[in-house]
Amino acid sequence: MADGTAAARRFLDAAIGLVERVRDEEADSVTAAGKLVADTVVDGGRLFAFGAGHSSLAAQDLVYRAGGLALMNLLAVPGAVGVDVMPATLGSALERVDGLATAVLDSSPLRAGDLLIVISLSGRNALPVEMARHARELGVKVIGVTSVAYATATTSRHSSGTFLKDHCDLVLDSKIGVGDAELTHDAVPAPFAPASTVVTSALLQAVMATAAADLADRGVQPPLLRSGNVDGGLDWNDHVFREYGDRIFYLR
Repeated sequence: MADGTAAARRFLDAAIGLVERVRDEEADSVTAAGKLVADTVVDGGRLFAFGAGHSSLAAQDLVYRAGGLALMNLLAVPGAVGVDVMPATLGSALERVDGLATAVLDSSPLRAGDLLIVISLSGRNALPVEMARHARELGVKVIGVTSVAYATATTSRHSSGTFLKDHCDLVLDSKIGVGDAELTHDAVPAPFAPASTVVTSALLQAVMATAAADLADRGVQPPLLRSGNVDGGLDWNDHVFREYGDRIFYLR
C-alpha cells in the first residue's frame, strides 16, 4: 500500500476511533445536552452557537441547514468567524482579547432563558471563557464543547486562570488530543491531520438528533428544516420560518 493511501486510512481510523469514544464516553452528556436544547425550545427560548476560528465551522454546521433545528442561530464575533479575516492571524489574536466577548453579548439578542453553545477546542483563550462566563451572568444556559485534556496540559489565557469548561452548565468533551493532529511520519517534523472539526460536528449533530427525538417524545413537532433541493422543501421551510420567525435571527 502506498504511503499516502496508508496515511488516509490511518487518519480515517483515528477519526472513527474518536467518534466511537465520544459515542461511548459522552452518551450521558449528549442525552443531557439534547434535553437542554429541547427544554429551551419548549420554554420559548432561542438557540445560539458560537465558535472562533476553525471552531466556528462546527457552529456554522448547526445553522440554517437541512435536517437541523431552524431555531439555531450563529453568534458571530467580527473578525473571529472562520479564517476569512485578513491576515488570518488576526482572528487568533482576537481570541485572546479580554472584554470582547462581553461587548458582543451585551449588543446581541441573547436574553435570560436562551441557550448558547460555545465551541472551543482548547477552551483556554479569553474569548470563549468570557463568552461562557458572561452568558451565564445574563441568565443564559451554556453548553461547552471542548477538549478537556487541554485544561491539564496547557495554561489558561484568560485573566481568571480558568477554562471554558469551568463556566458551563454542561460540558461535552471532544476527546481530541492536545495539538489536534492525529498522524506522524518519520520524514515530517510536525504532527498532521487534525480531526477536531469532524468529531465536534458529529458530536453536536448527535445532540441535535437527541433534541429532535426528545421533542417528538413530548408530543412537540421539532422545528426542523428540509432541504431546499427537494420538492416541497422551500414551502416547508417558509412555514417553519413564519411560525418561529421571532426566534430566528439569520433571516433579518
